[in-house]
Amino acid sequence: MTYSAIKTEVHDRVGLIQINRPKALNALNTTVMQELSTALEDFDADPDIGAIVLTGDERAFAAGADIKEMAGASAVDMIKADRIAIWDRIRNIKVPVIAAVSGWCLGGGHELAMGCDMIVASETAIFGQPEINLGVIPGAGGTQRLTRAVGKALAMEMVLNNRNMSADEALRYGLVNRVAPVELYLENAIQLANEIAERAPLAIRFGKEAINNAFESFLADGIADERRSFYFLFSTEDQKEGMQAFEEKRPAEWKGI
Repeated sequence: MTYSAIKTEVHDRVGLIQINRPKALNALNTTVMQELSTALEDFDADPDIGAIVLTGDERAFAAGADIKEMAGASAVDMIKADRIAIWDRIRNIKVPVIAAVSGWCLGGGHELAMGCDMIVASETAIFGQPEINLGVIPGAGGTQRLTRAVGKALAMEMVLNNRNMSADEALRYGLVNRVAPVELYLENAIQLANEIAERAPLAIRFGKEAINNAFESFLADGIADERRSFYFLFSTEDQKEGMQAFEEKRPAEWKGI
């Protein structure tokens, strides 16, 4: 299949998917998410693929969602479009998915990485949830998975005060599996994926499911609450001001309404 916003390759028994919007720092728009979901499902259905690596480039895994697609939307628009529903397709992938992260991994990009089963980071990786600067909160699982991964205190600071996390910090807090030099992070991720892909396929799938069930107990309820709050915030003036200020490259003036 021909894609416009991603690239795909096969390395032995590993499917590699690369987000390919370098001029936009791999920001996640509708096309990226649709193509990404399709590529993941195609690899998942291929009996010769035992694991998947998802990556961006050295500058950015993904620097967030494409704000231009959402800036003018109302809460009703967001609920009707339900853009985040497509993320549920990623969660349903049965083979292990490893995120290979370098550079910026922010907002929706950070949520995408956390939605994978493991993360291999380069030394330059920076993780964060800057949605508060736009007058909204994470909407694709960020408040839920981040809290489970790093704990309440740090998650509060990252979501409420735009605090970023370095690769070394992410390793210490258990957000990532390993950190590698920038020239080796993708190779390391593919190597890890190939090692996993050589193991018993059914055991791998049941193991992944069991761990996710343990990690995500009651997560579905939390994600549903988060999604409702995210969409509701598009009824506020602060959301409009935050996203307009982002596009105009100026500080936002918050009104609390």
